[in-house]
Amino acid sequence: MDEQTLKIINPILIGGEAALVVFFGILIFLAIGRRIGQRTIARDGAAGLANGGSLETAVFAILGLLIAFTFSGALTRFDVRRAQIVDEANAIGTAYLRIDVLPSGAQPRLRQAFRDYVDARIATYKKLPDVEAARNELVRSQELQADIWAQAVVASRTPDSRPGTEGLVLAALNEMFDITTVRAMASQMHPPVIVFAMLIGLALASALLAGYQSAAAKAYHWVHQLGFASIVAFTVFVILDIEYPRLGWVRLDATDQVLVSVRASMK
Repeated sequence: MDEQTLKIINPILIGGEAALVVFFGILIFLAIGRRIGQRTIARDGAAGLANGGSLETAVFAILGLLIAFTFSGALTRFDVRRAQIVDEANAIGTAYLRIDVLPSGAQPRLRQAFRDYVDARIATYKKLPDVEAARNELVRSQELQADIWAQAVVASRTPDSRPGTEGLVLAALNEMFDITTVRAMASQMHPPVIVFAMLIGLALASALLAGYQSAAAKAYHWVHQLGFASIVAFTVFVILDIEYPRLGWVRLDATDQVLVSVRASMK
């Protein structure tokens, strides 16, 4: 996760807010739709409501498809992020083991730098959604990357270094550093905002049409209205929570234990 990501991620604490907007918005649009339907009945009779049935079905179908696609996409990206944590842990573990091929005099300081680096990587994500603390850990890990690279280059080019050591060690370090960029880019890969706006807009439009079709009923069925609003709002909340893990209920802490285990193995 780079600094630009940390700058933009704080305002995206929108899962709960979006769910509340959807919940109360649906209730309001149900009431508006019902009022419009009642005016239609007063003007044209109950037969006037029948013309909207096919439109309502089409809108609800589109809403269902959009929910399915956004939910599936969020889960896919969530699984990718979990896999990337494992990839980073493997890359760090491999690079740490390759310190063994360096001259013994250079190993202790380099191993300590590795331990500090892994601590910083763990803390960067663990401290979210505290953006400032996460940014500080990110800067620290970047500084440690430069230090580890410089130490490895010097150690692999000493006269007592084994042939081929430079390529072996530096290639592993390069892979270890590259995965941090991959994870940073993955944290920025989300659907365009217009997709979420369309999802919320379709939910409100569906509520409007549902309220319109319910105008013929004399009683206002609050259980049905509240149930519909709650289900759609909670679905939107879960989608956004999965899309932006570490900021809400959905977390990656269990997968982060892979990095914690790698750090514990660094004796």
